[in-house]
Amino acid sequence: MANAAAGKEVAYGGEPEADSKLVTQAGDLSTMATATLSPDTMINRARTWLTANNGGPVPYSMERNWKDGYRQDCSGFVSMALGLGKPGLNTVGLATTSGVTKRLSGVSQLKKGDLLIDYSTSDGDFRHVVIFEKWANTAHSSYWAYEQRGTYGTTHRQLTYGIGSDNYDPFRPVKLSGGGSGGGGGQVPSPSVSWPVLKSGSKGADVKSAQQLLAAQGYSIAADSSFGPNTRAAVVKFQKSRSLAADGVIGPNTWSKLIRTVKSGSSGSAVKAAQTQLNVYGYKLAVDGKFGAKSKAAAVAFQKNHKLAVDGVVGPNTWRTLLGSR
Repeated sequence: MANAAAGKEVAYGGEPEADSKLVTQAGDLSTMATATLSPDTMINRARTWLTANNGGPVPYSMERNWKDGYRQDCSGFVSMALGLGKPGLNTVGLATTSGVTKRLSGVSQLKKGDLLIDYSTSDGDFRHVVIFEKWANTAHSSYWAYEQRGTYGTTHRQLTYGIGSDNYDPFRPVKLSGGGSGGGGGQVPSPSVSWPVLKSGSKGADVKSAQQLLAAQGYSIAADSSFGPNTRAAVVKFQKSRSLAADGVIGPNTWSKLIRTVKSGSSGSAVKAAQTQLNVYGYKLAVDGKFGAKSKAAAVAFQKNHKLAVDGVVGPNTWRTLLGSR
């Protein structure tokens, strides 16, 4: 999750023009999303490409379609997240096709699931689009976003595109429902918010939390954020001990057995796991395994933002929302 704080990193390239066979035609009725999406559903669809390639990101390509039929560039990725016609519109199509998006008056209106699009054709072929998830800070000087970019493929990182003087403009998908808070990612999660699926090759904060939870269950494992052979072996052992399918994959059934409720006064690796997750949302806690006043305040703030029962206790519903609403 590199922080492109200056917003100047151009790790993407040209894209197919509108009349290309690789692009869904704007006049095609199948261009439109056939159903309204919640912002959380859209974000969850975007997340799938982070691990769709055998646990890794879908590689970038302007000339190839992924297994789901969508083109593997930035606008194909966004078309997939929105459920538009395959293989997907290009950036110009996303910005200008009636019934797909509407332009916002400014970045201050951004909410979860909105888009920032550089669709200018006056600066060559370097056009791009990213999916806004939430603000990274109270100053609104950067935000968390999902994007499909050259070299890296699908990524989730902090960006500043559209903030300041550049060619990025904010848009809202027409078929996106539920609105949400533009202030910190406090969008109300839909009932379908789901546990992430982790397996060999997965990386990131979710893996680190899973490793910390495994440590809380008595398994000797390093919390290195990388799902390698040692992590898989520990998962298999844990699944066998709980009479779960021992496939080494952490899915909903394994998560529900793995998590531990933590609250004021709790200590240990399960607290570290909760602190790791809260920090993903910008709470800047010391991951010290001690659930003190700051950890409770962060849990309370998170629960308020996500319309959960506000008790400062990280129980099953809070765990599921921490892990499943990004």
